Amino acid sequence: MKENTWGLVNSFFDEYQLVDHHLKSYNDFVNNRIQKIIDITDPISLENGKYTVRTGKLHIHKPFTKEADGSKSMIYPTEARLRNLNYSAHMYLEMTLDEEGEPQNPLTEEDEVYIGELPLMLKSDICHLHGLNADELVAKGEDPKDPGGYFIVNGSERAVVTMEEIAPNKIILERIGEFEDRRAKAIVTSIKSGFRARISLEYKKPRKSGVFLRISFPYVPGEIPLVILLRALGLSTDEKIITAISENFNYQMVIADDMQVSSSQLKIDAEELEELSAEEKEDYLTQAAIKFIGNRVAKGMTEEYRIKRAEDVIDRYLLPHMGTEPERRHDKAIYLAEMTEMLLQVIAGERDPHDKDHYTNKRLRVSGDLMEDLFRVAFTSLTRDMSYQLERSLSRGKTLSIKQAVRSDVLTENIKHAIATGNWVGGRAGVSQLLDRTSYMGTLSHLRRVVSPLTRSQPHFEARDLHPTQFGKICPNETPEGPNCGLVKNLALLCKISEGSDTQEIVDTIESMNVLNK
Repeated sequence: MKENTWGLVNSFFDEYQLVDHHLKSYNDFVNNRIQKIIDITDPISLENGKYTVRTGKLHIHKPFTKEADGSKSMIYPTEARLRNLNYSAHMYLEMTLDEEGEPQNPLTEEDEVYIGELPLMLKSDICHLHGLNADELVAKGEDPKDPGGYFIVNGSERAVVTMEEIAPNKIILERIGEFEDRRAKAIVTSIKSGFRARISLEYKKPRKSGVFLRISFPYVPGEIPLVILLRALGLSTDEKIITAISENFNYQMVIADDMQVSSSQLKIDAEELEELSAEEKEDYLTQAAIKFIGNRVAKGMTEEYRIKRAEDVIDRYLLPHMGTEPERRHDKAIYLAEMTEMLLQVIAGERDPHDKDHYTNKRLRVSGDLMEDLFRVAFTSLTRDMSYQLERSLSRGKTLSIKQAVRSDVLTENIKHAIATGNWVGGRAGVSQLLDRTSYMGTLSHLRRVVSPLTRSQPHFEARDLHPTQFGKICPNETPEGPNCGLVKNLALLCKISEGSDTQEIVDTIESMNVLNK
């Protein structure tokens, strides 16, 4: 038994490393995700489109350092530790300035502009140590058994800790209070290119004459009746709303009650509505709902601005993962209708609420995901600063120069500061930590740590418990005592974190098998 067990462990580590999750994630970030962020960032435009800045391919150069005499030399991790330097790669981006909307020649290496430094993970693809054997590592002053997977910033070793979060873009149903209270919530954390929008649909009995189903989402103060939002999304008539949500008569009665109350809130004139044709009725009800939301998001402004702002908020901040184009509104309405039926089933006891501690409903964010968030914000700051520098040159009548407009320390300092302090974008603290070098086991443990975002001061008994679905994924013994107990966990020895895949690839594969109609 003993021989078989350790034989399995040895064969597993012949193929995988203890810090594979960090290395693979970081490599994917460097090789694919950085370029995607640059490609989808809005181009810089000056003087109503007279000048535009085009960006092309990003080139990352292996770490080197500039000495006081101006000479350049390759820098290895040992030297960075001893001299309190940053072990970071240098980024060059192809950029060119187009005038009068006329693209100049194709971007070349001559158009490369230095945009800043990227802290480099040891043993990753662009690290000098990648692919070296034990003797070569010793010659470079490195321990051959050192796993890598951490950064060196200002000479200190910093580990980016894996963060645990509720699965994004997935409906999570939960009951509030006891079953008799008849209160429940459906929550979706919708994520698109770094922007997180939390959509919360709640069912509760109104105190007097009010609405049962209310929804909240970013940039809309308080909660609004679900029926009003569905009307604004294009399910304008009562019949469309009821049939989209459910065929169950009991659920339809709840929706019908909500529609009665919300109609009075929209101040719909029944006589005026009767005189309209079917198409005009639908348009009238949709516009009334959009005006209602407009009064919430832009109170006191002109009617035209209120309508424009309401439509903008619905498109951009309501379920952004489904798309931000106006054509996606009907799909969003159907999604919310199905979400409503699931919530009503929980209230009726026909469906069990989700277990938030079940590992199916959790996702782990490793180094590459966290660095992606950081780079996106840092690159946005760089483009804003570039735009400001170019506008300043224009106002002074100077010749525009991209190389002079790019201040590389904007990007460098943003990223370096976050890793050096652990204060990440989104207000999270302690994301990067000083690597534990007390012992070799302590180092390995630190690099395989998983941290929950829940506050330490609250009991959270269920979240701290060992959940059956953690079997084989999370170590059942290794967790600190005290306030962090159960919230700071460690990956099991043979745990391997699978990488996310592009949903479009899956859809294309299914369609090619003729399983799904287009």
